[in-house]
Amino acid sequence: MRARRGLMLFLLILISLAASAQQYPARPVRVLIPFTAGSAADIIARAMEPAMRERLGQPFVIDNRGGAGGNIAAELTARATPDGHTIMMATIGTHAINYSLYSKLSFHPQRDFTPVGLVAESPNALVINPKVQATSIQELIALAKSKPGGLNYGSSGAGTTVHLSAELFSVMTGIKMTHVPHKGAAEALTSLLGGQTDLMFASLSSSIPLIKAGRLRAFAVTGAKRSPSIPELPTVAEAAGLKGYEASAWFGIVGPAGMPKGAVATLSKAALSALEDAEVRKRLFNAGVEIRTSSPEDFARYIESEMQKWAKVVRASGARAD
Repeated sequence: MRARRGLMLFLLILISLAASAQQYPARPVRVLIPFTAGSAADIIARAMEPAMRERLGQPFVIDNRGGAGGNIAAELTARATPDGHTIMMATIGTHAINYSLYSKLSFHPQRDFTPVGLVAESPNALVINPKVQATSIQELIALAKSKPGGLNYGSSGAGTTVHLSAELFSVMTGIKMTHVPHKGAAEALTSLLGGQTDLMFASLSSSIPLIKAGRLRAFAVTGAKRSPSIPELPTVAEAAGLKGYEASAWFGIVGPAGMPKGAVATLSKAALSALEDAEVRKRLFNAGVEIRTSSPEDFARYIESEMQKWAKVVRASGARAD
């Protein structure tokens, strides 16, 4: 009799666990953003939020945890309970560049996360404060060469493509500039607008409004091709004659390692569907963001290849973040 009761109790527990897994998400889903409000990752998450909330049937709560090049949010995500209720908008910095840029990380970009899928990519824009005496990218290069280290460039943090775009540009042109890291895009752009820094390889999503308002002078975008959102801007490769120059940021959803397959599938399906929403697509286009999606498996392979690619750039530039 006791054995039968024990078996019944065991079966009830299994049924309860199965039901719980099928009910995902059972409460609000928190999405950690590794940079402050106004960053590209933040803009993408907020554009997707209404559609994700509708598809998941639960609030999609955006939680900005900027600092340390995105490592703070990444560490919080890696340590979270792997039930799918805490996820992160991963970036090229947190999941490709930082592994080589920092001598010590409290997480591994592959082992400590569950990839859900790519969602978008965006180039940066080379912008300068209008007071800087350069009206073209060639004049900017000449100015930088005339006073090594004299030009300051801001970034939204060490390890971001905002940072590495400038390092790659410096390596390929033979110039030397001084890096001034900030906690996030908003702070970096404020410094640029105020003249505390001279230039920045700002995310297109955060700089387009300032470019179109004439508050910043733009020379080029860092992608392999021109951006449909601002096609009048040439690529850096075009404008400066730097064949092979490319540094586009990418963004994707990850969760802690060990997430249930059902939760991964639900999130992946919701994200792919949200990115088909007309309003989401419009908001991303206006921000200079291009939709780019993948399966969880392809995203895992992409992270590995990007880690290898950017390790070479970091070594060549000599850049360190600690």
